[in-house]
Amino acid sequence: MTSFSEASAGRGRGRRIILWRHGQTSWNVERRFQGSTDVELTETGLAQARRAARLLASLRPDAMVASDLRRAAATAAELATLTGLAITHDEALRETYAGVWQGLTHDEIIARYGDEYTAWKRGEPVRRGGGELETEVADRAAPVVLRHAEKLPEDGTLVVVSHGGTIRTTIGRLLGLDPHHWESLGGLSNCCWSVLGEGARGWRLLEHNAGTLPEPVLGDDD
Repeated sequence: MTSFSEASAGRGRGRRIILWRHGQTSWNVERRFQGSTDVELTETGLAQARRAARLLASLRPDAMVASDLRRAAATAAELATLTGLAITHDEALRETYAGVWQGLTHDEIIARYGDEYTAWKRGEPVRRGGGELETEVADRAAPVVLRHAEKLPEDGTLVVVSHGGTIRTTIGRLLGLDPHHWESLGGLSNCCWSVLGEGARGWRLLEHNAGTLPEPVLGDDD
């Protein structure tokens, strides 16, 4: 059985989407809710992006689209430098707008908006801080991803550089999961990525929160 890296090199395994979270920011370190606030990468974040870009470049991606927020744009730029790919920036790939939560630390959110936070964690549709619903984030981000994926060659690979919440909701939408279960996908670490592959019954999750190139999957269903 082939690995993803072999498949993405054009060996008849269908289209792939790599959803790549941006590198570390100072607000990530402080556990401060960023949302759509435009926070830059730290030096550590830039180093993370450079390391991840070297790995992802080996997969020979065909196209790249990124959030226009600086932390995602700078992450994408590292891969563009290595591959020569043009970056399409799209504000629809920004992180969830979370109103008054933005700029608050995790502890401050719990202290001030504990009931709202608990309801969100239960999977209820909550406008965190008066901002967007997760389904609204998926409504704006998933069509952008699909539109760019549709332009790929038969065995092509698309890199999407975005944000943890937006990536999770987009994956949930593309997999056809009920929004109540999107949280079960879990978050992505800084500069890690998830991989979707196009199968006979639609998109399927091949890798989640990966930071190294995938190993072959030895199973009974392929």
